[in-house]
Amino acid sequence: MAPLVACAALSPLRDNFANTNIALVLVLLIVAGAATGIRAAGLVAALSSAAWFDFFFTEPYNHFSIVDRADIETAALLMLVGGAVTEIALWGRRQQARASSEQGYLDGVLSTSAAVGAGRSSTDSLLDHVCEQIVGVLGIDRCRFDPGNDAILATLDNDGTMTYNGRPFDVGRLGLPTDSEIALVVQSGGVVHGRFLLTAATRIVRPTLEQLRVAIALANQVGAALATSDEHPPRIDPSR
Repeated sequence: MAPLVACAALSPLRDNFANTNIALVLVLLIVAGAATGIRAAGLVAALSSAAWFDFFFTEPYNHFSIVDRADIETAALLMLVGGAVTEIALWGRRQQARASSEQGYLDGVLSTSAAVGAGRSSTDSLLDHVCEQIVGVLGIDRCRFDPGNDAILATLDNDGTMTYNGRPFDVGRLGLPTDSEIALVVQSGGVVHGRFLLTAATRIVRPTLEQLRVAIALANQVGAALATSDEHPPRIDPSR
């Protein structure tokens, strides 16, 4: 609707403005539609802008036809720019939502670990809470805390890399292993307090490095909380 109103309002002035300037006005309307974060809104604004630009500002006027090559290129660029702007806006919103979600996970665990350290919450509640957060941030099936240190094929290291059977494992290309639990060590100050065992068996998930680092940060917060808690699980000697 906005491109139609704008084109109709500007059409009496078409002899005073170059079509490229009119196109720039329409681009602003397309950006406004894309900024809503709704793909359909941005694409409809782009198509509508191209159509009404054709109708009001290209000869023959008041017909949906274009004979001038420059006007054809302008109309095509309106649609291309509209599609590109829409996708960029959606990407930006997804990144913002992901960053907000990851910050929310960390804030939640920080508050919970602080409660554990102050004796207002139990260690079990912290472990359950963090498991839920890790499942959410990685998109996996299950997470559980294990105070043991039995050998596990897959290990998520503190720098966000993964090893599988002693070799580097490309999570971005292969996804998380589905045939083995994944060990995420819980430690603080070089002292291991256990590990989270992650299960991603029902489907292949490919968390980003940022998501893996959030999971590691969650585990480290647990390690810090357990190090100051009177009821933390038994410490594990890393050399064993």
